[in-house]
Amino acid sequence: MLSNLTFRLANFDDLNDIVKLLADDKLGEVREKYENPLPLSYHQAFQAIDSDPNNSLCVVEKENRVVGVLQITFTPYLTYQGGWRATVEGVRIDASVRGRGVGKKFMEWSIQQAKEKGCHVIQLTTDKQRPDALAFYQQLGFTNSHEGLKLHLEN
Repeated sequence: MLSNLTFRLANFDDLNDIVKLLADDKLGEVREKYENPLPLSYHQAFQAIDSDPNNSLCVVEKENRVVGVLQITFTPYLTYQGGWRATVEGVRIDASVRGRGVGKKFMEWSIQQAKEKGCHVIQLTTDKQRPDALAFYQQLGFTNSHEGLKLHLEN
């Protein structure tokens, strides 16, 4: 299963597959809008991410099919003597390959990307409604060292 995996930056042709992955879980099916054609907001977001040198939208392919997505944002901070940190968001692995090590390899790849960028920490949040995801990240060495808070803003 883990042979022939390709990790790379996403391109515009991947957008449909990416949104499909984002919408394919109990939380995503409520907040995402996977339809044909995709809403313009996804195209605009992709262009903004793609043009930002501190953002990377990444995919993993198996046999030329996108089976995973995540976004890494690199942020300079004044803390840690002007250190950089990486934030991983929007991690999704296709249900057909979930539980087979693809997500682990993808996260290990993202950790390596953060190291190569010179980051001193890689961080992420996971929804409390996803206890399996929390256990997965803990197995990779992530710890519950902080309390994460979010405030959803109405548009």
